[in-house]
Amino acid sequence: MPATTMETRAPVTRAYVLHPDIKSDQHRRDADPALEEAVALAAALPELEVVGAEVVRLPRIHPGMLFGSGKIEELGQRMKEAEVELVLIDGHVGPVQQRNLEKEWQVKLLDRTGLILEIFADRARTREGALQVEMAALSYQRTRLVRAWTHLERQRGGLGFVGGPGETQIEADRRAIDEQLVRLRKQLDKVGRTRALHRASRAKVPFPVVALVGYTNAGKSTLFNRLTGAEVMAEDMLFATLDPTMRRVDLPSGDPVILSDTVGFISALPTELIAAFRATLEEVLDADLIVHVRDVSHPQSAEQAQDVIDILASLGVADKVPVIEVWNKIDLVEGEERQAIEVQAARLDNVFAISAETGDGLGELVKAVSELMREPVTEEGLFLTFSEGRKRAWLFAEGVVHDDVQTEDGYCLTVCWTPLQRKRFKDL
Repeated sequence: MPATTMETRAPVTRAYVLHPDIKSDQHRRDADPALEEAVALAAALPELEVVGAEVVRLPRIHPGMLFGSGKIEELGQRMKEAEVELVLIDGHVGPVQQRNLEKEWQVKLLDRTGLILEIFADRARTREGALQVEMAALSYQRTRLVRAWTHLERQRGGLGFVGGPGETQIEADRRAIDEQLVRLRKQLDKVGRTRALHRASRAKVPFPVVALVGYTNAGKSTLFNRLTGAEVMAEDMLFATLDPTMRRVDLPSGDPVILSDTVGFISALPTELIAAFRATLEEVLDADLIVHVRDVSHPQSAEQAQDVIDILASLGVADKVPVIEVWNKIDLVEGEERQAIEVQAARLDNVFAISAETGDGLGELVKAVSELMREPVTEEGLFLTFSEGRKRAWLFAEGVVHDDVQTEDGYCLTVCWTPLQRKRFKDL
């Protein structure tokens, strides 16, 4: 009898997704697309198998249990029949509510913040990304010490909320968490200083930075790969990209730019993550141009775009950096609808309908980026002392010096440069 080989597969956790549709919630989202997104979030963790999902409509939140007793019993019966091990609630669940529901249903429970933290922990590849996730997880965990704290005993990339070391768990008090947060902040500050040095080094090279931003799964990484020839992870999955990636791209004009692919945004992004990932998004703050990538094939495209705009505003980017809007995935839209999107984009300034997957429309987009990066040249007089030889050498390396006269006190120069070159010179 021939020998057979057996594949060893990671254990799968059976998950059930609930989206509470609360009538009294002022920030209420459209329930069906919200549930669909929550299921996609769950699918982003390979060890989860979604065995059920539903919208639970509520007139208001029940303080101790989130849901009413009748609904809890009804849901509990369905979960028991489906042999559910983990409940994912697409919204905020308080620590007491979480403890009570876990006790009632005899399952583990994660809210939206906990799930997103799990995904981010699973995807972080850089030292900075891992530190930021751990800080965010500690800040989140600090508010719910009614639960056991397992993230220090990881068996995988995640935080241990979903899996982890079984029943052996570490109970942490606030002092332990605060001490760990202090240590992490020091480490993150050190990494941040290194990134600042890298940005300062790039400032000496007059390459504009073009940052790709957009809702998660809008196609940023696919567009990045198409433009740079890189092989950044690009999958039909939420948060496929977490750590920022940068590559040089030569525009048709011959001018080089640095293209940056950033983490995707999402509605109701946990406040812990906005604070913790600010350093990751500093590439956006330093950008000379933002390319906002939208998935026009998504039924909630406009709402997703507004979420991105709101987060950019919270980062202090609004009105400071020029923005090009890219309506991506037109290959997934057919017939008259696609034609209408292309006509509408053509009528708007700095809006381009493209398919990063097929390459449709990329020529016009790249041409527009090239024109925006080709800034007007102005003439200006400068005086540099003899001690500012490094700045003088930089000007000559840039080829912007039109005239250079040595005096008793230093150099009188006439330079012809772009606003970007002038800005970078001031940063030296």
